[in-house]
Amino acid sequence: MYSLKTVAKLDAQDDRVWHVSWNPSGTLVASCGTSKNIRIWGKEGENWVCKSLLQDGHQRTIRCVAWSPCGNLLASTSFDATTCIWDRRKGEFECTTTLEGHENEVKFAAWAPSGNLLATCSRDKSVWVWEVDDDDDFECASVLSNHTQDVKRVTWHPHDEILASASYDNTIKLYKDDGDDWVCFDTLESHESTVWGICFDTTGSRLVSSSDDRTVKIWQEYKPGNQEGIVTSGNDSKWKCVCTLAGYHSRPVYDVKWCHLTGLMATACGDDSIRIFKEEDSSDKNNPTFELVVTEKKAHSQDVNGVSWNSKVDGLLASCSDDGEIKLFQFSEQT
Repeated sequence: MYSLKTVAKLDAQDDRVWHVSWNPSGTLVASCGTSKNIRIWGKEGENWVCKSLLQDGHQRTIRCVAWSPCGNLLASTSFDATTCIWDRRKGEFECTTTLEGHENEVKFAAWAPSGNLLATCSRDKSVWVWEVDDDDDFECASVLSNHTQDVKRVTWHPHDEILASASYDNTIKLYKDDGDDWVCFDTLESHESTVWGICFDTTGSRLVSSSDDRTVKIWQEYKPGNQEGIVTSGNDSKWKCVCTLAGYHSRPVYDVKWCHLTGLMATACGDDSIRIFKEEDSSDKNNPTFELVVTEKKAHSQDVNGVSWNSKVDGLLASCSDDGEIKLFQFSEQT
């Protein structure tokens, strides 16, 4: 028996909240939305409160907030076509850098595990890779224009400098640095509509994606010389769709997150619900099977835009919605 219990409701004072993100230590939640402000939430006693309000960095709606691996920097992306870098090392958050270059709204940002690279993606169909030096100066290392439509999401492999992007063109693309430049080495095709969410599992050998086509797909990496006989090219791995979770969501699935502590998957859906999937014990990596263990209907009163697992506390999940609320849920298994 599994359950998802609401442990906190946070009023973001936004018409809608686009994104939530836990900091690496699991003590703070950053949120952003239509108000052009970023809120940093933390626990005081038994209550979650807004501890910081970050203002004046952007001129339009903020779409994404992303913590650096060290937890001292926060990147925010906006409809104003910029990415702001907020630094908290002097105590209070301060916008120290504004990255410009995208032609229009920046949809998402993600830091590489090393903290030395930042990826941004935009409605202009491009993915930018930024190098961060020891003085925290940012320089564009590459502009990747492999997608044919706007790019919704970027995420990094948890251990290697491999970047994934998801797009309105229904595809996922994988990139690496080949020594001279960043190149696309694989295109993942199976979704029938916009790919909204992508997330690697803790090993980095699997990727989950969610789509406007109302499905969730699991992709498996096959390295050169794999026992399964999957054909690869050169030293590059080949990624194949090995599982499609269909029939569970009645509207677009805007986000999916794979918990690196528990292996659970959470989805954020346009039907106002959050769903939790658990891989079955007998699952085969080449044909994995997942069980829907919780459906939290009316988790929010409007579309659920995003979910984020806490990286330190098993089963602690944050969500955000068009209803202007952030919620914290605790997943538990009753034996």
